[in-house]
Amino acid sequence: MPVAEEDVPLTPYPVTWPYYFPNLEIPDENQMTLEGINLGRHLYYDTILSRDGRACADCHSSASAFTTYTSNALPHINLGWNSNFLWNGKVQGKMEDIMLFEVKEFFNTDLDKINQSAFYKKEFKKVYKADNVTAELLSYALSQFFRAMVSKNSLCDKFILHTANLNDSEMRGFNIFTTEKGDCFHCHSLGLFTDNKFHNIGLDSIFLGQNMGRYNYTGLNKDLGLFKTPTLRNIELTAPYMHDGRYTTLEEVVEHYNSKVKHSNTLDPIMTKPSKLYGLGLTPQEKQDLVAFLKTLTDNDFINNPLLQKP
Repeated sequence: MPVAEEDVPLTPYPVTWPYYFPNLEIPDENQMTLEGINLGRHLYYDTILSRDGRACADCHSSASAFTTYTSNALPHINLGWNSNFLWNGKVQGKMEDIMLFEVKEFFNTDLDKINQSAFYKKEFKKVYKADNVTAELLSYALSQFFRAMVSKNSLCDKFILHTANLNDSEMRGFNIFTTEKGDCFHCHSLGLFTDNKFHNIGLDSIFLGQNMGRYNYTGLNKDLGLFKTPTLRNIELTAPYMHDGRYTTLEEVVEHYNSKVKHSNTLDPIMTKPSKLYGLGLTPQEKQDLVAFLKTLTDNDFINNPLLQKP
């Protein structure tokens, strides 16, 4: 007797990561399968998710490490390990929580439209055994796709794993990054290159509008000017930089930390260490070396991963 398509066993997808990543927690009720990832991928590239013709991919292009210059949106890289989402941490929890926010609030998805799609009805029946597609199920499928968006094969990764070397400039930059010389590693710790926390890095001393950062969500004075630490993975591809895109090059970003930090009551203590009151004090060569190291975080396997491309 022929087996109904929804009764065909799903194909488990084991997410892998290097030893210097934290453990990835995946909810029992939303275990990864190739079919689930593929369903999430279709949703990611489909304008059906919105009511105004937008798709996730419109602001998150694979060529730009899943952001775009115009949107300056946080890139979709290794978000499965995050618990704080958006620049001000407005959404916290697991991947399913931020995806439910995207479906319900950001896109305000028309569920009737999804349920009228023969393709999605069939795929959700196959993956989740559901006859009716809900916002929660949409968040589940999208979460599977996002957890598959793992960047782990840059030159820096190969260097850490002893399968490739850095050149002299990249090596000097690595030493600046990972020591008190640059102090970068405190917030951009090796592995994910983000601590998933919030910091005021001295972009402003007077806070207005979006520059108030996490304060706009919590209303607490201690959060004025604090923003989520973005990952530095693929940073070469994700210009412009900072929450408002004020810097267009990595050289400008390094110069900010080197000489342009503005003091305020909420400035991160890392920026006010006794030897760093007036910036890092890097030489022109050291600044070039730091930029050279940052470019070793580009992961071409990630941006070209067939599993993540438009169906």
